[in-house]
Amino acid sequence: MAQKTLNVMFIGDVVGTPGLQMVGRMLKSFISKYHVDFVVCNGENAHHGKGMSLEALNQLLEAGVNVVTGGNHTWSNFNFFDTLKTHPQVLRPLNYPKGTYGKGYAIYKLPNGLGDIAVVNLQGRTFMYSIDCPFRTADWAIKQIKEQGKDKVRHIFVDIHAEATAEKIALGWYLDGKVSAVIGTHTHVPTADERILPKGTGYCTDAGMTGPHNSVIGMQIKSATDRMLYQTPHKYECAEDDVHFSGVLLSMDVASGKTVGIQRIFYPEFDRGVIQG
Repeated sequence: MAQKTLNVMFIGDVVGTPGLQMVGRMLKSFISKYHVDFVVCNGENAHHGKGMSLEALNQLLEAGVNVVTGGNHTWSNFNFFDTLKTHPQVLRPLNYPKGTYGKGYAIYKLPNGLGDIAVVNLQGRTFMYSIDCPFRTADWAIKQIKEQGKDKVRHIFVDIHAEATAEKIALGWYLDGKVSAVIGTHTHVPTADERILPKGTGYCTDAGMTGPHNSVIGMQIKSATDRMLYQTPHKYECAEDDVHFSGVLLSMDVASGKTVGIQRIFYPEFDRGVIQG
């Protein structure tokens, strides 16, 4: 009997060695538990909390990740540049100026005869670099994917790496029915708005952070608070404690490419105590 749905797991921004270790420890069990067919992971902070490295990339791939997306910190580690230029499983935001090396989308073969999936990496502009328009770039990428895949690519996954929630939400609505899913990254804080938009696009404003949560978005607390108190630079050092796995699980119809199920993953849950009534 042919498989009717494709299960895609997206892992929110992996931060430093603690995040890498959490992915290595938990991903295979999640793949087994949820019958995951394909895994996308944002890894722009996997190298000591800022940037990527070949070592970090290999750890993610060995853990079961199929594609690693990026963001504004993609270029923070100069030693990763050659890998970024050539590695087929690494993406960077597509809407950087023409001539920027690396690729911003790619088509990948799915297992079990499920066809192909395209992964598109975009970056927002609000409160970030003034780069090319992510909306128009998405339209261009979808057209290229359709032509390259001869209309056989039914599944298109979009990682929108952006600061402003409104920009991400707007892109979700703009791409509803054009892609299978639009999932946000960058803020390192998971949002509780996962849903399926009216035309079948799975959406969540931010998938959160896989990394140390006794921190300020992955950074050691004292360094982060000193930045706020004194308004001066302080050394970025990755935190280590209270590590959680954060992401989104999507179920997509094989025939149409539409999302038919979406679920946030956050493990282990925070200790919230009990409200006394």
